[in-house]
Amino acid sequence: MTLAWVLVLCVSLLPRDPMSRFILKRSSPKDEFPNLDRNRTLMGRILDLHMYTRQFNRATESGVLFDDIIRPGLEDPGQSIGPKAVGCLAGDAQSYILFCDFFDRIIESYHGYKVTSDAVQESDFNYDNLKGGDDFDQEYALSCEVTACRSIEDYCFPTHCSRGERKQLLTLAKTALEQLAEDLPGKLYSIDELSHESEDRRVVMDSPPSSLIKIGVARDWPDARALWLSMDGTLAVWVNMEDHLKLVSYRSDACLQEAFKTICINVLKMETVYKKLRHPFIWKPHLGWVVSSPAEVGTGLKASVTVKLLHLAENKRMDDILDRLRLDMEETSCPGIYKISNLQTIGLNEVGLTQLVVDGVKLLIRMEKRLENNSGIDDLVPAQK
Repeated sequence: MTLAWVLVLCVSLLPRDPMSRFILKRSSPKDEFPNLDRNRTLMGRILDLHMYTRQFNRATESGVLFDDIIRPGLEDPGQSIGPKAVGCLAGDAQSYILFCDFFDRIIESYHGYKVTSDAVQESDFNYDNLKGGDDFDQEYALSCEVTACRSIEDYCFPTHCSRGERKQLLTLAKTALEQLAEDLPGKLYSIDELSHESEDRRVVMDSPPSSLIKIGVARDWPDARALWLSMDGTLAVWVNMEDHLKLVSYRSDACLQEAFKTICINVLKMETVYKKLRHPFIWKPHLGWVVSSPAEVGTGLKASVTVKLLHLAENKRMDDILDRLRLDMEETSCPGIYKISNLQTIGLNEVGLTQLVVDGVKLLIRMEKRLENNSGIDDLVPAQK
């Protein structure tokens, strides 16, 4: 066999470039490059013409283009103050591989974590390893919440999934939640049912949240979206919202330890059920649990405590303190009340990230008490981590 025939054979064995299936009336990358002058997202800061050109003619097997990836950040360009937004969402799991030079930069910038091919994201759902979280000063710690997001293998993410995929995902969720209810009784409500107030539910939703509209996941609303609520009020599971699944444990007593325990137990149960259904949660060794937003890859976990910080929040060192503690602070609708949570979700396991919140909130409360008594806090400020 000649070398020419070998080359022809090799080319014929290569998978077909997904872009060859499309006839897109697009100009050059330079002409198509978006205006990012007033974009306040990480995407707007990182993306330049050179990077855009490299991604321009790529598409995943399900047809996700790079323009699909950055569209959420173009529709919602972010704000100069407040929580920083990543400004991009993956359309499917392959997006993180095909557009890795972009997503890896976003992850590194947002989480302060360097993505490498030989890194392995660890998990730890042993809630007994968490120290504290059940002993916050109730005068300052008002409530808490732990959430965990998961995506399902073989399905596109909410920004890109079809109506049929969304319905199939809801069918899978119904099966999984029925098995979950054997140990934790609960009820599944469609979004239509949530549009009317009732005594047996605690959530009312008349229309899609503006945040879902901006990022492009409210298509065909309210088709195949649902909320499962446990009878005892300890767990909620959103289906087909920002992610395929989002588990939420909220407590009005600020007992973060119990909220974390609830999430750990039920995430593992759901994972087992989905594996039996042959649609496991998406896991990549170097990224951990893969979900639509690069702001939540790794563990997909957010632990937050709502805290009263009337004095500390106004302190000139507050931003530096939060940075050293690796925590995020978000304003609530009540003056002086803030939600403190872990900013990064990758690089540490679930226990480690929740421990950051526990230790950080305790320290912030100590600082608040000092300031109430007109004392200094410089000796309490931690060293840079």
